[in-house]
Amino acid sequence: MDQKDLRKWEARCTQEEPARCKAMCPLHVDGRELCKLIAAGQIDKAWAVLCKTMPFPAVTARVCDGDCQEACLRSKIGGGIELAGLERFCAENAKRTPPMRALPARGKNIAVIGAYLPGLAAAWDLGKKGFTVKVLCESRFEGFDGLPAGRVEKETFEKELSQLGKMNVSFIEKRSPAREIVYEALEDFDAVFADPVACDAAKLHISDPDATTLKTTKEGLFASVAPDDCSVISLIALGRKGALSIERTMQGAALSAGRDREDPFESRLFTNISKVEPVSIVALPEAGYSVEQAREEAKRCLLCECMECVHNCAYLEEFKSYPKAYARQIYNNASIVMGTRRANNLINSCMLCGLCEDICPENFSMKELCIDARRDLVEKGNMPPSAHEFALRDMEFADSSTCSLVKHEQGTDESRQIFFPGCQLTASDPSAVEKTYSYLCSALEGGTGMILRCCGAPADWSGQVDVFGRKTESLERDWNSLGRPQIIAACPSCIESLRKGLPEADIVSLWSVISSDRDNFNIDMKLKELSLQDPCSARHNYELMTDVRLLLNDMNVDFNEPELSGSRTECCGFGGLLSDANEPLSRKVAESRAEKLTGDGITYCAMCRDLLAKTGKRCMHMLDILFPSESDDPAARPAPGYSERRENRVRLKENLLNNLWCEPSHPRPDYESIAVNFTDEAREMMEKRRILLSDIQKTLQFAQESERDLENVETGHRLVHFRPVTVTYWVEFEKKDGDKYLVHRVWSHRMQILGVV
Repeated sequence: MDQKDLRKWEARCTQEEPARCKAMCPLHVDGRELCKLIAAGQIDKAWAVLCKTMPFPAVTARVCDGDCQEACLRSKIGGGIELAGLERFCAENAKRTPPMRALPARGKNIAVIGAYLPGLAAAWDLGKKGFTVKVLCESRFEGFDGLPAGRVEKETFEKELSQLGKMNVSFIEKRSPAREIVYEALEDFDAVFADPVACDAAKLHISDPDATTLKTTKEGLFASVAPDDCSVISLIALGRKGALSIERTMQGAALSAGRDREDPFESRLFTNISKVEPVSIVALPEAGYSVEQAREEAKRCLLCECMECVHNCAYLEEFKSYPKAYARQIYNNASIVMGTRRANNLINSCMLCGLCEDICPENFSMKELCIDARRDLVEKGNMPPSAHEFALRDMEFADSSTCSLVKHEQGTDESRQIFFPGCQLTASDPSAVEKTYSYLCSALEGGTGMILRCCGAPADWSGQVDVFGRKTESLERDWNSLGRPQIIAACPSCIESLRKGLPEADIVSLWSVISSDRDNFNIDMKLKELSLQDPCSARHNYELMTDVRLLLNDMNVDFNEPELSGSRTECCGFGGLLSDANEPLSRKVAESRAEKLTGDGITYCAMCRDLLAKTGKRCMHMLDILFPSESDDPAARPAPGYSERRENRVRLKENLLNNLWCEPSHPRPDYESIAVNFTDEAREMMEKRRILLSDIQKTLQFAQESERDLENVETGHRLVHFRPVTVTYWVEFEKKDGDKYLVHRVWSHRMQILGVV
C-alpha cells in the first residue's frame, strides 16, 4: 500500500466526518461535543468548546440563529437539537472563561475597514494569530446595532471588545469607511480587509471578488459583495474567511487549497437512526434554559457517528477503533523496516467475512485491506509463523495420502459429477459424509465420483499466494483425472475457493442438488423451532441461501432468522483463520453469535456448527436432519477436538476404501500404536495449544528410542521434549502397566534448544 492507496482507503470511511450540525454551521461549532459536555454537567468545558471556535464568544453564543437545527438528524425524530439555546445557556452559566492568548507578534500590520460583525471577526482572528491589527471605523460599537434586539447587553459587547486589546488589536475611530480610506490603507499596511457591511465591493469599484478567498484584483485587498439576507453567524464567518486569506497571503501559502469545506457543506457521515425513538424538544423559555432543562435537551443529541461496521463486528470492536484508523495502522505496519509490527495481530484477526463491506454506506472492505496486508507480510517474509502454521499444517494433512482420495464411483470408470465434502465436514462428521455420498450415488445418474481433500482456503486466507497456486494446480490435476466432471460441494467456503481456483469448473452446492430432490425427504424428527445460521462464505451466494430455505420449508422444519442473517450474516469465528490467529477473539465471536440464535441452531457449514457447539450452544448441521444418526438429540452432538478431527479424516478414507471400493487402506504409522491416556489438565492444554495426539505419540516414541527423558525424583514423572517440525513439544508422563502412558502435562514453543534434538 502506498500513500495514494492509503488516501483512497481513508476516504471510504466516514467516521471522522463531522456531524451534520458542525458541517452546516458557518463557524463549524462542534455541537456534538457541546451536547456531550452539557449532558454530563460539564458546563465550563462546554463553554470552552465555544470559546475555541467562536470569535467574541460571549456575543456570538447569544446571537446564534441555529442554522444547523434543520440539518440535525433529530429533526426527523422529535425535532432538531436546540443548539442556539444551549450556546446561550453556556454563555450565561459558565463560571470560567478560558484566557485569550495571542501568538507572538509576526511583524505584519493589517488594516480592517469597518467594525461591524465581519470586521470584528476578522480583527479577532488576525489578532489571535499574532498580527498587529488596526480597525478603522466610525465607532467601535457600530456592530452592536446589527445584533438581534434584546440578545446582548451593551456591557457584554463592550467587555468582548476589550479582549481585542490583549490581542494587538486597536481602534482608530471617526474614520468613515470611504473608498479613499481603503486605498490609503493599502499603502500603509501589509493587507486590508474591507468589512462588507461598512464598505462592500461595489462601493470600492471592485467587481467579482473571489467567493472562496475574498481576494480582489487589487493586491493585498480582501473584500466581498454586500451580504443579502445573511444570518448573523454567516456575517461573522465572512470575516473569518477574510482573516484566513490574509494569513495565507502573509505566509506565501496557496489561498484556495483545502477550503472546499469552509462554507457550510453536506457531511458524508452516516448515522443509523432506524432504531432511535422520538424524543420531543425541551421547549426553550424566553429567559433561557435552566441547568436541568439544558442537560435534558443536550441528552437528546444522538452524538452522531457511523461505527455501523464496528457495532456489528466483534473483530472491529476488539481493536477499539474504526476502519479509517485501521488503514493507517496497517500502512504504518508495512512501512516498518526494523522494530515491532504492532498491527500484525489486527491484520491476522480479520475474519474476511465481508460483513463490514455490506454494512458500510461507502462499502469499506476490511477483508480486502487485510488480505492484501497478509500477502504483503508473506511476500516480504514478515508474517509471524505462529499466525497460521497450524491451519497450514492441517491443510497439508488433509491433502496427504493418509486422508486424500480421488475415485470414480465404485464399479464405474467415469464420473458425470463428483462429491467434494471439504476437509472440515470430513473432520467434523465423517458418517454424514458417507451417508451423503451414498445418497448421491443412488440419486444421480452417470457416475458420482469423490474427491477428499482441502480446497486450499487456508492458503488463500493466510496470504500464501504461491501455496494456494500449488494447491489449485494439484486440485486441477485430480479433477482432470476424473474427466473434469461437475463438482458438488458441501461447504460454502469450498464453493467460494473452488470457483476462485477452478473458474472453468461447473460447481454447484450440495444443497441445490438436494433441494431439487427435496420431495424425497420426509423428516420425522421432533424438532422445535430452529434458528438458522448462514455461514459468512454464503453471503452473496443467493441461490445457495434460497435452496437451503426452500429445503427447510418443504421438510416442514420451523426456523427463524437472527437480525443479521442472509447477506448480512455474522461469522462464527472461524473465517479468515481467526480461530488460529486469535483464539480468544474467535471464542468471543462464537459466543456472541450463539447468543443471537434464539433456539437450537441449524446451519449448513461444519465449522459454524462446531464452533457454536463449543460455546455450549445446541446446534446441528443440515445433514443431521437429512441423514439422521442413531442419536435422538443431534443438536447435543459435541464438537470434536483437534486430534479427533484428524482421526475422523483418516478413518473416513479407510472406511470408504474398505467398504465401497474393497481396497486396503494405507498402514498406520508405528507411533500410533503407542497407548496414551491423559489427565484432564493435559487434555485441556492440548486443545488450548493445538497439540495433537500424534504430536504426543511422536514425542513418546522419541523418548522410547533415545532414552533422553528426565525424571522428577519427587513425583516419579518423566519429562521429554521433541522437535518434529518447527515446534518443540514437551510431555510430562509416567509409564503405566506394559507400554501404556499417562500424560500429565503438555506444552509447546517455537524456540529451538541448541545442541539437542
